Amino acid sequence: MDFTLNRLSDYKGVKGPLLLIIMDGMGLYRGSDDGYPGNAIDIAKPENLLNLLKNEKIVTKLKAHGTAVGMPSDNDQGNSEVGHNAFGAGRIFAQGARLVDEAITTGRLFESETWKEIIDNSLNKKTPVHFIGLISDGNVHSNIAHLFALIGECDRKGVEEVYVHGLSDGRDVPPLSALRYFGELEDYLWSIRVEAIKSGKKRLYFVASGGGRMVTTMDRYEADWSIVKRGYNAHVLGEGPKFPDSLTAIRKLREEQRLDDQYLQRWVIHDPDNPREPLTKIRDGHNVILFNYRGDRALEISRAFVEDDFSGFRRKYRPNVIYAGILEYDTDTHMPPRYLVSPPVFERTVSEYLAKNGITQYAISETQKFGHVTYFWNGNNSAKFDEKTEEWVEIESDRIPFDQAPAMKALEISTETINALRSGKHKFLRLNFPNGDMVGHTGSLPAAVDAVKAVDKAVGALVSVIDELGGTVIITADHGNCEQMIEVDKKTGEPVQGAGGGFKPMTSHTLNPVPFLIHGPDTDRYEINNKLTEPGLGNVAATILTLLGYEKPDDYLESIIKVI
Repeated sequence: MDFTLNRLSDYKGVKGPLLLIIMDGMGLYRGSDDGYPGNAIDIAKPENLLNLLKNEKIVTKLKAHGTAVGMPSDNDQGNSEVGHNAFGAGRIFAQGARLVDEAITTGRLFESETWKEIIDNSLNKKTPVHFIGLISDGNVHSNIAHLFALIGECDRKGVEEVYVHGLSDGRDVPPLSALRYFGELEDYLWSIRVEAIKSGKKRLYFVASGGGRMVTTMDRYEADWSIVKRGYNAHVLGEGPKFPDSLTAIRKLREEQRLDDQYLQRWVIHDPDNPREPLTKIRDGHNVILFNYRGDRALEISRAFVEDDFSGFRRKYRPNVIYAGILEYDTDTHMPPRYLVSPPVFERTVSEYLAKNGITQYAISETQKFGHVTYFWNGNNSAKFDEKTEEWVEIESDRIPFDQAPAMKALEISTETINALRSGKHKFLRLNFPNGDMVGHTGSLPAAVDAVKAVDKAVGALVSVIDELGGTVIITADHGNCEQMIEVDKKTGEPVQGAGGGFKPMTSHTLNPVPFLIHGPDTDRYEINNKLTEPGLGNVAATILTLLGYEKPDDYLESIIKVI
């Protein structure tokens, strides 16, 4: 494969280091001047960022959701996974929901060897199929429609037992929406059971266990293995508070804990004939499908099921099951070994081009987003392209709710990056400040304001050092979140009133564009590329190459700038 990069004829590239700052979850939305009270960025008045946006020549906005990042439609939110894939790949690939949509619609998923193996094993050995995943239509980690399609096919194929181990969302969808989604799921499973009775078939299709996504099963980047252990023990061993059905579990836990859906503790559905015993356990010979398609929060639970030398926590019991993901979540480690839909191939990312051409690189974030500037950026590949020219630094995230420490590790990230800049070892550096996203997801507007202030302070320190070194900085974001912390009525555009006074918090990503700006000594030589009517995140890779003095590969999207 040819990784030759041709030099621009009229520009040798930036003289100092090139730094890309990704302000995760910080999009562009209307503020208080337009009557909207929920924009954390507007409230924070980030001095450094606002000055740059006001005074720089190269300032525009990028599309960060929907088709611009490979999602099915422009009604779909962007997210950090697809955003960083687009940043690194320089092209748009069918992603997550869209990829699975196509595989289900065409029937390709049900023709896969793994699906056939699971169905055959269930039918021949009379063993259940267990589904684990997020019960939501947020289209970030999962879509409930995919679960229904998979369950429906199990029914059509004659599978007698299906159990769902469902995780409540409250993050990519409204914070108190779980009853709606689990209600739809319970109704669907009930309808299958009723039809089976009419036709004399056996169909034991039930919800079996669950919990809030932030405390059950869906940890990422090994930030807190206890989250995975909690879910594993609920799903596999039936350990946890027992309830007669999922809706009762959610209602009771909300009353007891006064928490949003994402933080509800694990729960287990009990055997109707013996309330002390779980309805089911995952045992030897069973079949398990994780129907989440996003990789970061799917890897650890997958490892708990399939790894022989697993060390994340002590497994009291490891069932010998056929385990599959709906996708392969890590193409480097091939985790899990079985999956239902082949992932998109993200070859020839911008970092691979730079590595093959000897250009030194540096990537840094804290644990919560470290994989985004490495694994996702590199095309769902967890390995470096060149150990000699690439350096990755992970700052360990705090293990406390993010609204309690909204600064997160912004200071530590900026300090380490400043050291890297001053070392002179790296030509291209990239970093992610997770604050706007992770704190935005908590729904706490005051905390999100503090998060923005922390990021702005770090940005100011970095820009100062970039100026000192004669370098250039790109500042952008991967999707919106903290700029829209209060729900808005889709018809009127007005903030939605919440129960008990105040406004209804919004914890999900948004459909808003994100900022893009370039600051450096050569900006007089650049202008916005007028070929682009609506640039997106996928255009950033070619822009990086332009700034480094290279032409883009033929199949890359256009650069956001052109040299004049």
